[in-house]
Amino acid sequence: MNNPIIWLHGDCLSPQSPAFQAHPEAPAIWVWDDALIDEWQLSLKRMVFIYECLLELPIVIRRGNVAAEVIAFAKESGANQVVTAESPSPRFEEICREIRQLYPVEVLPPEPFVRYDGYIDLKRFSRYWRVAEKYVF
Repeated sequence: MNNPIIWLHGDCLSPQSPAFQAHPEAPAIWVWDDALIDEWQLSLKRMVFIYECLLELPIVIRRGNVAAEVIAFAKESGANQVVTAESPSPRFEEICREIRQLYPVEVLPPEPFVRYDGYIDLKRFSRYWRVAEKYVF
């Protein structure tokens, strides 16, 4: 029997996430990634924006080591699989590798917001938007 949990991350923070679409009844988790927050020096403004988005979703919010928290949530939920959306983040593959030591991970492609093959700086929304807005409108 397929009994997944959904791991939602910052690269697909949406109720339209392919994981939610594929498994609308599955329990979902978001983990504040302490290492990423430190590395990217995320501003309080950006973290508040993310938090406000999370409050609109049926999701459990945790903080710490992402892989460890996702694994713990899967165990607590009696899950046999983790489902998530793909991400361009280098940390994403590392986290998936850790989770795969205990659970299969299904990675679903999200519907792209823009169709663009060049480099976009994902650390700052304004830099991303300067490129993306040309392809959206």
